[in-house]
Amino acid sequence: MTRSDGTIAEPTPLFGSTTGTAALADTSPETAALLDRFLDELQDGLAPLAVWAHGSLGGGDYQQGRSDLDLIAVLTGPVTARTVWRVARLHARLRHEPLAALLHCTYLTPGTADDAQRKHLTWAHEQLFRRTVTPVTRRELHTFGLVLHGESPRALLPPVSDIELDAFIVRDQQEYRRLLVDKAHLWDQDVWVDLGLLTYARATAALRDGRLISKREALDLLPTLGAPAEVVDDIRRRRYGERAEEVLCRGELTRLFLGPAIDDLVRTYG
Repeated sequence: MTRSDGTIAEPTPLFGSTTGTAALADTSPETAALLDRFLDELQDGLAPLAVWAHGSLGGGDYQQGRSDLDLIAVLTGPVTARTVWRVARLHARLRHEPLAALLHCTYLTPGTADDAQRKHLTWAHEQLFRRTVTPVTRRELHTFGLVLHGESPRALLPPVSDIELDAFIVRDQQEYRRLLVDKAHLWDQDVWVDLGLLTYARATAALRDGRLISKREALDLLPTLGAPAEVVDDIRRRRYGERAEEVLCRGELTRLFLGPAIDDLVRTYG
């Protein structure tokens, strides 16, 4: 991917050489316990070729109890009706575990992993449905994916080209994020303010600098992009467990910034 200065950004190496949940035990004991049980249940019933973590967990900005546990499991065979039943039963058995509501997992197979448009069986938000594994997720897995079991992403998942990644990010900002800005009723909720600003900052870093950044890095970047400082500070305090103060008109301040900012991003990189 090309940076703003014209140089090429090299991919970051795959997350260390440590596999499994041992690396999480010291800082996130409940997380490690849940992942250990999930892996045990998964191997007993479905024998996956690999299980990977991405998102905050893979990128090193995981906040226990606040961040989602974003996982990908690669199964050996086709996803049949029996597979769906087994996956549903597995997650039902975990439902009383602390943090289980935050555990999200998409299930691939070697025969379907290379189709970026395909919708895969997914457990998220305490229900089963199907969704794609986006180019951003695929690039995350290749750059800082955490291998919890089995093969690495590079062994089973085709890489994402810079052109494909950039096109997806621009399309997501233009056709989804920008439309949400006009839905004023959403922006009274923390989740939309946080996600809107953080996703915009991360999109900017990817398109401008050729790198995927964490949410912590996105918070550092936002003030330099002109985002309202009081809103950014509010997100930071809430995300990292500090006492947050009420920010009046938080949603409106965010919308006033994001609308023109996204429009400019799309014009520049679209």
